[in-house]
Amino acid sequence: MKHIIVGSGVAGVTAAQAIVRADPSTEVHLFGAESHPYYRRPQLWELIAGQVEKDALIFRPPDWYAGRGIHLHLGVRATALDPAAHTLALSDDSTVEYDRLLLATGARPFVPPCEGTDKAGVFTLRTMEDALAIKAYAQKVSTAVVVGGGLLGLETARALHAADLDVTVVEFSSHLLPRQLDAEGAEVLRSLLEAQGLRIITGGATEAITGDERADGVRLKDGREVPGELVLFSTGIRSEVTLAQEAGLEVNRGVVVDGHLRTSAADVFAAGDAAEFAGRVYGIIPAAIEQARVAAANMVELGSSTYTGTLASTTLKIAGAELASLGESTVEGGAYTQLRRADVAAGHYRKFVLREGRIVGAILLNDKERARPVTRLIERGVDVSAYADCLLDDDFDLRTLLREV
Repeated sequence: MKHIIVGSGVAGVTAAQAIVRADPSTEVHLFGAESHPYYRRPQLWELIAGQVEKDALIFRPPDWYAGRGIHLHLGVRATALDPAAHTLALSDDSTVEYDRLLLATGARPFVPPCEGTDKAGVFTLRTMEDALAIKAYAQKVSTAVVVGGGLLGLETARALHAADLDVTVVEFSSHLLPRQLDAEGAEVLRSLLEAQGLRIITGGATEAITGDERADGVRLKDGREVPGELVLFSTGIRSEVTLAQEAGLEVNRGVVVDGHLRTSAADVFAAGDAAEFAGRVYGIIPAAIEQARVAAANMVELGSSTYTGTLASTTLKIAGAELASLGESTVEGGAYTQLRRADVAAGHYRKFVLREGRIVGAILLNDKERARPVTRLIERGVDVSAYADCLLDDDFDLRTLLREV
């Protein structure tokens, strides 16, 4: 049997490994549009900061793939998919046949409508080439604006600051990390970042990039102007669905898949940032890995594995702060009980979200040791209502609740 995987990121590589482990006799081809084999994308900011060289980010050398029976094709884009004929056309003018195919095409950066995004000095960060271009440009300037106060935006802002740039972060939402933090927890993180030398603007909508041919800052819709010779948009991603859409597959925000990670086309599967399951595109590495493993199992033996979703979890280490955001950490409403404890001066924040007496979400800032037991409590649906008054106490051991199950 011949398996084709489109995309050499974490989902594609994970699926390729799983397929050859499950069936060493199968033929696996992995196609990547970039010239580099899979690298640690979340650590690109370290390349910008000068903390690592690009080769250190590459997870495995090409001969590692060959040694496991994975045919790796780099610098080759998929240009057309024909599900009826079971063929894939490639940018080198060749066409390959497949028995089963996985779309692991990932995502592309999203840039909101804004004047001047075509000027020199305006960047997005998704690939190693992006990171190298940003690093080179940063050596020529002294100021930067990062539009977007999410995970990638804050990490890259810190990287640019480490490269001796004066950096301002502009976040559209009323607080930083709106997907991972509530307002109170975000204030704790903000104080830590500002103490490290970053400028933070929240509730700021970018209207235009100022400057002639080169950027020299951004203008906000309220009229404020923020200096920045380097402007980085870190405003989210959109699933890369062009190949699937042109092939006639069902596409919404991502390529729509079922519990076996099958698309609407026979023998075509999808996983990672390109896939939409139960109306959701996760856009996180844990989901990409779990989906890739399920897709691989079903590509080898259809019906052998089922995907039911991934517990949303994010970890971030920035400016000396360690953050874990787990499950439904930012939900509001009468159905939820919010338990919080904040110490801005010490940079600590602890929050548990309960529904029907069970923890369904948590935010832990500089509270790393509680992340694992809280994750287990969420996954097992343990009733903690009898201990609600002491869950936030420093001396309360959450592991005792797991032993009682």
